Amino acid sequence: MIVYKDLEKKTAVVTGSGKRTGIGSAIAEKLASCGANIIIADLGKTSVGDTIKTGTWEEMEDIAGSLAGKYGVKTLAVNLDVTDKTLISRMIDSIRKQFERVDILCNNAGASFGVPDAAHTYNEDAWMRTIDVNLHGIFRVSRAVIPLMTGTGGTIINTASRAGKKPPLFNGAYAVAKAGVIMLTKVMATELAGVGIRVNAICPGQIMTDLERWRFGLEAEVYGTTIEEREKEMCKTIPLGRIGTPAEVANLVAWLASDESSYITGQAMNVTGGQLMEL
Repeated sequence: MIVYKDLEKKTAVVTGSGKRTGIGSAIAEKLASCGANIIIADLGKTSVGDTIKTGTWEEMEDIAGSLAGKYGVKTLAVNLDVTDKTLISRMIDSIRKQFERVDILCNNAGASFGVPDAAHTYNEDAWMRTIDVNLHGIFRVSRAVIPLMTGTGGTIINTASRAGKKPPLFNGAYAVAKAGVIMLTKVMATELAGVGIRVNAICPGQIMTDLERWRFGLEAEVYGTTIEEREKEMCKTIPLGRIGTPAEVANLVAWLASDESSYITGQAMNVTGGQLMEL
């Protein structure tokens, strides 16, 4: 396992990191293993809507506590809804009290509502909510955190998606939001380069999370088959022949946060096992 020593004593905010089976938790673990202090930021509720599961407050505290104990880093768990400016402000106040600054911001929180549905029949409220969480949430959180970065620089990594480059069927709001995340990343990278803040995006493909398992279950019902068969069919579209893991996404994030990628900004990097090869 590669450990980036330059991340030691840095402070990282990771949104959407309150569930052990998610990409956010894997990112938090990887950064902590490099010696970074970690803010676990998530909703702290059992569910949002009918299908999107999030970590409970107890799970968030447990993740923060286990990272502190395992890696000897400082941690903090905070309730965060990226659509709520009041909760974002409270998070910033909590960070200011316990940490001097923020060096790394991982905008990982995301959700999809109203699926499956075509764009021309999509429920408008579900469409707007999906855009608000995935795109506007990154704008809000970044705007709040960046003042804690200015002075000595930092890195921002936004979680986009393969869907932001190649649209999936009947999940249009999510695809549009993630395409917006890619462009927002480029805008931020251009505007923040002068103050020493690098901004990049990651574009995961099929990663084995709860959401991916839910997708296979939904497809199995539609096609009248099993979850295992749907996974096998998906793997046929991936040159490396398998579903990725959250840890593999986290490895890219840590590299982007480290000085090893010091000349890279404004990029949207694929983590898809070759399923998507376009830039």
